Amino acid sequence: MLIIGLTGSIGMGKSTAAERFRANGVAVFDADAAVHELYAGPAAPLVEAAFPGTTRDGVVNRAALSRVVTGDPAALARLEAIVHPLVRAAERDFLAEQKARGARFAVLEIPLLYETGAEALVDVVVVVSASGATQRRRVIERPGMTEEKLASLLARQTSDAEKRRRADFVVDTEGPREQSAAAIDAILAALVGRCGQAYHRMWAPGLQSSRS
Repeated sequence: MLIIGLTGSIGMGKSTAAERFRANGVAVFDADAAVHELYAGPAAPLVEAAFPGTTRDGVVNRAALSRVVTGDPAALARLEAIVHPLVRAAERDFLAEQKARGARFAVLEIPLLYETGAEALVDVVVVVSASGATQRRRVIERPGMTEEKLASLLARQTSDAEKRRRADFVVDTEGPREQSAAAIDAILAALVGRCGQAYHRMWAPGLQSSRS
């Protein structure tokens, strides 16, 4: 099984790319969605213990948590130490299930793939990319987003230029969806027959991932 890492800066089109992988019959693990589930489940008491007052009715209040960790690198590091191992365990379960099903490919959608060193956990990396102007327009249109929040998010992310440089494949999402969809179809076609090593090296039962 070949593990594909899907990443890209905020607003670059990861969700749209993930939809196309799924349309091709490839299962996709969404790290952001996993965090949402964890915040409503096993992560909630751990987060409350570390950051009192950030949960409500047993669910993490993301706005309250954001106020606590934004601009505080030490607090953010404490949060990541709680959440990342739980996400990693969910990723491992997902990949084990895909392996058992005999899947040819599996996708891990990881927004901070390069920032967390997760490229070591996948066989190939696909980066979605668009112009800075398009990125800003897409993100600012999101509810609750401000220029300050966007600047803070971008400050934590590897630059788009660096991601493009390090990627195995780049999908340009600037144009119509059909164009990026065709690019993903071409990537999958190019990967047919390629053997994956990452699962046995990093994810197989009994192994511990190096991802922090």
